[in-house]
Amino acid sequence: MKSLRILATAFVASCLMTAAAFAADPSGSWKWSQPGRQGGTPQEITAKLVLKDGKLTGSVMQPGRGGAEPTAIEISDASFKDDMIAFSTVQEFQGNKRVTKYTGKLAGDTITGTVLAPGRGGAEPMPRDWAATKAKM
Repeated sequence: MKSLRILATAFVASCLMTAAAFAADPSGSWKWSQPGRQGGTPQEITAKLVLKDGKLTGSVMQPGRGGAEPTAIEISDASFKDDMIAFSTVQEFQGNKRVTKYTGKLAGDTITGTVLAPGRGGAEPMPRDWAATKAKM
């Protein structure tokens, strides 16, 4: 009977360790498109995320304005818990700060959620859908 308990305990421990090994991890390179201004060509966006010791860090590569080179913007206010991801980016343009907030749910190789971006000219923030796919390495 004692060996049966030991065997059952070992089995449960093995299952828990396997589940932990397959827990969701947002680390990697993520790509998505966002609509271009006034119906223009969609812009390709890339985020590089790292989850280490429970802390989410990374950057979002934004297309350059007016033909300028793309810019890497560090993420802030980042969190990842129970497959839910959230982070912000802060950009300065002509002395104004623009905070964009990303929230979403990680499921396999996709993140789907909402982006809350400031409206143009001080207009109310405009939410839009967000769907990122993990880049294959």
